[in-house]
Amino acid sequence: MKRRTFCASAFSMLATASMPWSRALATPGSIPALGPDGQHVMLTSADLADLRGRFKGTLLLRGQDGYDAARRIWNGAFDRKPALIALCAGAKDVATAVEFARAHDLLVAVRGGGHSLSGQSVCEGGLMIDLSRMKGVQVDVARKRARVLPGTLLGQFDRESQAHGLATTAGTVSHTGVAGLTLGGGFGRIGRKYGLACDNLIGAEVVTADGRRITASTTENEDLLWGLRGGGGNFGVVTTFEYQLHDVNPMMHGGPLVFPLVKARELLRAYAEISSEASDDLYIDAMIVPTPDGQRALALDVCHIGPPAAVERDFAQLRKIGTPVQDGLRAAKYVDLQCSADANYPAGRKYYIKSGFVQTLDARTTDAVIDYLESAPMPSGVMGFVHHGGAISRVKPTATAFWHRDASHSVMVIGFWDDPAATAENARWVRNGWRAVEPLTDGFYVNEIAADDDQRRVRATYGDNYKRLVSLKKKFDPTNLFRMNANITPA
Repeated sequence: MKRRTFCASAFSMLATASMPWSRALATPGSIPALGPDGQHVMLTSADLADLRGRFKGTLLLRGQDGYDAARRIWNGAFDRKPALIALCAGAKDVATAVEFARAHDLLVAVRGGGHSLSGQSVCEGGLMIDLSRMKGVQVDVARKRARVLPGTLLGQFDRESQAHGLATTAGTVSHTGVAGLTLGGGFGRIGRKYGLACDNLIGAEVVTADGRRITASTTENEDLLWGLRGGGGNFGVVTTFEYQLHDVNPMMHGGPLVFPLVKARELLRAYAEISSEASDDLYIDAMIVPTPDGQRALALDVCHIGPPAAVERDFAQLRKIGTPVQDGLRAAKYVDLQCSADANYPAGRKYYIKSGFVQTLDARTTDAVIDYLESAPMPSGVMGFVHHGGAISRVKPTATAFWHRDASHSVMVIGFWDDPAATAENARWVRNGWRAVEPLTDGFYVNEIAADDDQRRVRATYGDNYKRLVSLKKKFDPTNLFRMNANITPA
């Protein structure tokens, strides 16, 4: 991520800027809006009345009750104000909103769970298509499948599936939305055993840019299903997801294991060795986190779905890498493990992240992280590693839109803060930390795209799949209506 001109105000520059377009010539009852290229658009009272007449959900304009709550997303770094928010009641409403946006040439953002790190589930001055009311999970126990609506959060998906002893890969923070997670790839605690969330996506119902409602499956619009598996929200608005589920015992083992960051290099190298050689049943994320006394610790987030003998052996090996100050490894419900990190990522806090894949977590990478932390300590920032490999790596790169199957880990630099005055300091810390590790990475997880990422980086992360994705974009969204994402341009 070599965008050296990024400044702290990038998070909310549109929201805080003056808006000359709002002073455009208007008729009574009309509202100003913005198009995808920043052009001024005036929506007349007749336009709005027509939309209301065809829309079953709720339409919100600035100043109306519920507007400010609806425009808020998980990442509090963004304070954008859409001209219009369409709270959809169902797929027909989604199609109506898409048709309206296309007819009036509006900038469009699509909100599922509202968890996008880059803030792209809300737009400034455009139309926000909000799917948050479209929640629901239907489990077909006999076929081990689930149909899930796009506003559903991962916690609900897990609970409904686990009620039948079933599950599929579904992230690590339960208040994340299923839609964004799946479309970008979808890592999770059982991903090393069962693959990415997108690998388990076997069908979808989609509203395309021309307002059509179509099905993507292994027998119908197969090319679109391929693109939805890791290609982000580039090709339409998914109104139903269909997943393959797996037999997953509701009881497994895991929890936090925390070590003081002494002999830091040796500690990280031990983690790297164990995680790189782990069986598919074992998942270990590692984050270097601040402690209340101003020091740092290595916090492991562990999940083991293997047999008891393997659990005992692997946990004993993990405990030996240092002297833990917290040992939470125990038998636990899967749904509880899935909620265990929720409090660390509350809604409304400001977040900024840079991340990238590494094929091997070697000493160069772990030392680069420690070198940076020792040279630029900041209590609120974290750096760490997300565990990949296993079943994820055994899918061919061309089998889905998700290209980087050979990554063993992601390396992450995360800033989070509450005080707006701390934005510049935190953004600078993340950028500098990323500068230290970026040369060791190849590609990145598109769900962790940052607001200042450029098209070069998006193109590179799709590797040899990019040309096929461009063709797919031309077919299903030739005018790039759906551009607020890790965007694949149709040209």
